[in-house]
Amino acid sequence: MITYNCDGVRMPKIKKRDVTAWIKAVAASYGRKVGEVGYMFVNDEKILKTNREYLGHDYYTDIITFDYNEGDRINGDLVISLDTVSTNAEQFGKDYDEELHRVIIHGILHLCGINDKGPGERELMEAAEDKALAMLKH
Repeated sequence: MITYNCDGVRMPKIKKRDVTAWIKAVAASYGRKVGEVGYMFVNDEKILKTNREYLGHDYYTDIITFDYNEGDRINGDLVISLDTVSTNAEQFGKDYDEELHRVIIHGILHLCGINDKGPGERELMEAAEDKALAMLKH
């Protein structure tokens, strides 16, 4: 089950049924099933607090992924700052909705085992994001 909640921000205008089906299809393409996945949309202030409290990081970010996977079933909490998504969309000259969907699937890709911190991993993550975005029916 995939849930969508917000704290301190308005719920983004996403088609939840379509996004849920898309997430399941992307997970399946990695041989994974979707268990309990919870999205929490927040502002920069809340994501900074979460980053400090749980990860010891003192900076803003677009998404924090908490991984509770069990075998081939992905489970996790994904905290997304809509403020940072908006800033990044402007900075990279991207459409806000596309950037939001990229971040939404970025967390799922982490849960599917794709990393982006080591050498060459960012390129692999970006390629996986592009492939996943191509699967989204607009």
